[in-house]
Amino acid sequence: MNRTQPGKLALFAVLCLTAEVFAQSATPVFPNPGKTSMSKDNQHAMGMEVAAQVYQQMPVLPDNSPESQYVRQLGQKLVATIPQQYSWPFEFHVIPQKEINAFAIPGGQMFINLGTITAARNEAELAGVMGHEMAHVYMQHSAKQAGKAQTTSMIAGIASAVLGGTVGGTAGGLVGQLGQMGIQMGAQGLIMKYSRNDESQADAVGAVILYKAGYNPQAMVDFFKTMGAQAGAAPPELFSSHPNPGNRQQAIQKQIAHWPAQNYVQDSPSFDKTRAHATQVKTYTAQEIQAGAKSGQWAALNQRNGASLQASGASAFPTRASAASSPKPASLPSVLPSRHMVSADLGPMKIHRPDNWKVELPEQQGQFVTIAPHAGITNTGVGYGVLLNGVAGPKGQRLSIDDMTVQLIQHIQQSNELEQLGKPQPIPVGGIEGRSTFLRSASPFPDANGQPQPERDWLVTVPQQDGSLIFMIFVAPQAEFSQLQPTYEAMVKSVQFR
Repeated sequence: MNRTQPGKLALFAVLCLTAEVFAQSATPVFPNPGKTSMSKDNQHAMGMEVAAQVYQQMPVLPDNSPESQYVRQLGQKLVATIPQQYSWPFEFHVIPQKEINAFAIPGGQMFINLGTITAARNEAELAGVMGHEMAHVYMQHSAKQAGKAQTTSMIAGIASAVLGGTVGGTAGGLVGQLGQMGIQMGAQGLIMKYSRNDESQADAVGAVILYKAGYNPQAMVDFFKTMGAQAGAAPPELFSSHPNPGNRQQAIQKQIAHWPAQNYVQDSPSFDKTRAHATQVKTYTAQEIQAGAKSGQWAALNQRNGASLQASGASAFPTRASAASSPKPASLPSVLPSRHMVSADLGPMKIHRPDNWKVELPEQQGQFVTIAPHAGITNTGVGYGVLLNGVAGPKGQRLSIDDMTVQLIQHIQQSNELEQLGKPQPIPVGGIEGRSTFLRSASPFPDANGQPQPERDWLVTVPQQDGSLIFMIFVAPQAEFSQLQPTYEAMVKSVQFR
């Protein structure tokens, strides 16, 4: 179980990188992208949450479509040029939309409209668009933009998290925070607002990506230039979020002037075949996509067609970041709870915990509070322990505890493989009637033989007077859950609300 809830902000450093970062050299070198105070794991987790929303609001081509497979192959060719210490877990998806557009979400999820594929004259131009978008992720432009937009205090409990969550199909907290990152989420998908300086940097880094992948960096400029000439009074959506930095062609030519000459790849049979096939694929206009999002058409279509965020590299419940290496099986004695319980004050509530399990407070608003043994946590998530958080109810509505619990589970299931085991049952928590629901997902820990194993997740939801919901998730591998269950039940009975 992942400890972070994506899409929240902390205090960001303001970094002003200028074009001078990309100094001329005989051999092109990737620049240091700089830092933000949002960790790479949190950016990736936030990106996965937004990508899940895209899959709900837009049609996405199936994973086995020729366009998806080709774009992913081309994308990985570009990713291979990036130094590992600066790279991201990039994943590539195709939206069957007529209009020209492409966007990459912080953390590496990238979406390309089918109209972009058919508009490109050759593979180099398509690679140019993709390289430019990947460069925005590489430079962490959205995260840096957040630092310029707002300073947000860190929270010391889950009180603020209750005000910043999402439930019931509304994403006010998430969208509000994304707005501070220059990201706007709507029925047509996701649009990022970049500055001219961001665009210049993306051109420069994109040029390095293209060159190292064997493409002429000039192709990136050629695509934007061609689209601008064709657009007339109605420029592509790509231009509304990507302002032309001006003199981009001259800037790229100056940048690459002293790079060693090479025989550039311009086209490929794979591109020609994919582009021809793409012209026969059913596409939708922006207006049609917007209408379909309101009716829930795309979520059902994507599921039916096999367009799966999980299949393209997302990890399991709720949004677990990819691990650099697989964790080893946990030693049961190292994770079992002590019989001695102590009180933990979490702000809006108190709860007893085993004295050998530590409380880890969130670094940023919206993250989970974790109560877990040190050995029960890996870089992919929490495999033994308890996670606590809260979500706000839909604006202007007051839902029942049953409705909120159902919608919370559905929200989690949007982007993760999660199985509900039975209906929610009443349970008293701190003098309030809550709901108890058992779920099953994948444990971040392998079994004793090193094989993947299922995890049992006990979800306890408790309504609050302001219409929000506090929830606790008690987790352990399914084979060992019964040994921790008495402690989990004692913790629930100990809860006191303020």
